[in-house]
Amino acid sequence: MSRDGILLMNVGTPDEPTVDSVKTYLREFLLDPDVIDIPAPLRHLLVRGIILRTRPKKIAPRYDSIWMDGGSPLRVYTQRICDKLQIRMEDSPCIVGMRYGNPSIRSALESLRNQGVTRLLLAPLFPHYAQATTESSVKHAYKHLNEMGWTPDIIEFGHFETEDEFIVPLAESIRPHLGADTHLLFSYHGLPISHVKRIDSSKKHCQKVENCCEIACDANALCYGRHCSETTSSVVEKLGLQTDQWSMSYQSRLGPVKWLEPSTTNKVKELVNRGIKKIVVVAPAFLADGLETLEELDIELREDFIEMGGEELTVVKCLNDNDQWIDGLESLVKKRLDLNIA
Repeated sequence: MSRDGILLMNVGTPDEPTVDSVKTYLREFLLDPDVIDIPAPLRHLLVRGIILRTRPKKIAPRYDSIWMDGGSPLRVYTQRICDKLQIRMEDSPCIVGMRYGNPSIRSALESLRNQGVTRLLLAPLFPHYAQATTESSVKHAYKHLNEMGWTPDIIEFGHFETEDEFIVPLAESIRPHLGADTHLLFSYHGLPISHVKRIDSSKKHCQKVENCCEIACDANALCYGRHCSETTSSVVEKLGLQTDQWSMSYQSRLGPVKWLEPSTTNKVKELVNRGIKKIVVVAPAFLADGLETLEELDIELREDFIEMGGEELTVVKCLNDNDQWIDGLESLVKKRLDLNIA
């Protein structure tokens, strides 16, 4: 008799808010060729020779400022998502595996195998496809499945940037924060231009056609920028917002390469210069709160906004274990499983 299992994958986090733990985490994260896609010798020189010598000392205090009693917020909230989904899925085990750090994807796979799973849903918790998140996580899972010699039937969850199960709870989480004098800023995790250009097999669309990410076509079917634009458009439609009531930007840049534009900091500066005093920020690329939302947006960006002359900045909590989102996730999971019944 077949048994379904669900592997929920997220990026990961240090085990502790210490320099050594952050260094261990960043080493694994940044040496992944799907994250920094330059030749291996240059990647090791950049990461080991420069980044790991300075960045852990800067980031560890930032983690410490948001650390929870149960550990890293990203780990805590991802586990809460899993726990609530497990209640809905009854006899189908749901396990969390982090692409970097703990609990590892390998340990999650071993647990699922030990529980008799014969059909496995690989579910990266990223609404928008990207090489550095979705692809890296799935490849890592397959690598360990091969090493384990385990061959369950595999179903890939895929991206879900416009599905109502995601859009409706996201829009409803934003709605209470909006007012007549607020401006909604969609801040997505940044991505190097080289990553999105690689997706364009035609080599004629990405960064060559004006507003390329806003045009749906075969060339950008897996484009992260297009997926983010489509999430934004879907939420804007649900909320009934006018063009001048919202903006879109990208955060969390690293290194000198060209990234998707505009940056969140530059967009906030532009909004202040337009006379906007109240901003509501939402980060739809993140399903669980972590450093990028709780510290980068809710602390650093707010401080910058006030210094620029703004008055009030509200960061919408990620969906985390919001019951409406768990309903949606359950529906998405069951939809994938039902579509793949032999």
